[in-house]
Amino acid sequence: MAHTPVNHPARPIYRAIGGLTGLYLVVFGVLSIIASTGNEILAQDDTRVLGQGTNLGLGLLSVLLGLVVLVGTALGRNIDVAINQWLSYALMVISLASLAFIRTDANVLNFSIVTVIVAMTVALVLLMVGMYGKVGSEEEAEAFHKARLVL
Repeated sequence: MAHTPVNHPARPIYRAIGGLTGLYLVVFGVLSIIASTGNEILAQDDTRVLGQGTNLGLGLLSVLLGLVVLVGTALGRNIDVAINQWLSYALMVISLASLAFIRTDANVLNFSIVTVIVAMTVALVLLMVGMYGKVGSEEEAEAFHKARLVL
């Protein structure tokens, strides 16, 4: 039995939201790289971009994650679903770990509370997009629909 909807009617909208989320990550990353040029890669200073604490390492990571999301969105065929779900889990772990170490020397990505909130929101959006973007055959969609009606 499938755990997520197959061929959801709003799938194109969710796919567009996934693409916009990837684009946000790329833009944030590029702005972070520009703002932290000349600093150490894992500098812990007061560099801010879009109200979020950042450094060169976080900028590079954001660009990389954003490009992966955009490539997955462009490829489709349920590759985007897997990418969005796994990256959402990774972002949740990163943001929660950063929250735990926010006022210590272990805050290597220079997270602020705002950065944690934004990262968790982006992770939840990617998880939602991954859950509702699955494509399948008509048989799979019908099986999901019948299973949903039983519950």
